[in-house]
Amino acid sequence: MRLNATRTIKAALATAVATTALVIPTAGSATAATAATSSSAEVAADSIDATCRSHSRTYIVRTYYRGPGKYTLRCGTSTWGWKHIKARHGWNSTMDRKISAAIWSGRPNGRGGYSTYTNTCPSIEKFRTIIGTPAGTNDLLTAYTVTTRAAAKC
Repeated sequence: MRLNATRTIKAALATAVATTALVIPTAGSATAATAATSSSAEVAADSIDATCRSHSRTYIVRTYYRGPGKYTLRCGTSTWGWKHIKARHGWNSTMDRKISAAIWSGRPNGRGGYSTYTNTCPSIEKFRTIIGTPAGTNDLLTAYTVTTRAAAKC
């Protein structure tokens, strides 16, 4: 009797593992590819604008990653978040890609965010993000193209 109960449990676990493997998409599957592309897809300003009109300032409109770290862009206000970036610096798919690149592979900029730099000597800061808002410490405060160039030595 004990032997049959053990076999039943093992069979149930094997079935559960097999079912889970069928449900969770692998990296090469169409579902996983769709999820990966949709997260990096171009984000239309009109779409985010409509979303922010019907949600609060703390509503998350984009998520960016740096390794296992997650950084969010919330609707925000005129002083932080998506509404601030759109009004002060402009929003389009290029801005979205620059933010993603700066957070994903940029260097810490000493302002609580990440920046991308030229590959020259001296390296010049091209794009800056600043992290930390009243809504959360891992939220994007602002992001912009750096126009003033500081002189640095190699």
